[in-house]
Amino acid sequence: MGRQGLPPQARIRKAADFERVRREGKYSPGPLLGVAAYDRGEGRSRLGLAVSGRVGGAVVRNTIKRRLREAFRRNQGAILPGWDVVLVARPKAAAATFQALQENIFAGLARAGALRRKEKP
Repeated sequence: MGRQGLPPQARIRKAADFERVRREGKYSPGPLLGVAAYDRGEGRSRLGLAVSGRVGGAVVRNTIKRRLREAFRRNQGAILPGWDVVLVARPKAAAATFQALQENIFAGLARAGALRRKEKP
């Protein structure tokens, strides 16, 4: 079975890229996550995570990061190509279910206009 993680080219790693999303992107606050999204206009969508020590200890922070990466990976098809997305975890995210985190991500991306429109059958 192959790796199913988020590949390096699908992650935001440079501080300048995080700063661009924060400065020029659309920010949508939520109860569990803040979602910032910026349309680069090209390439695949990328994910950046900001999980501070206020959320919990190292084990809790790493668990949240794994859940957020997995939610992004599973739903990449619903996100328009060329968007940079930064998820900022809030302390309540530590006790949230995977489904609740996923719903918060979708709500924030919908407000930013980063989701594909669903076609009616």
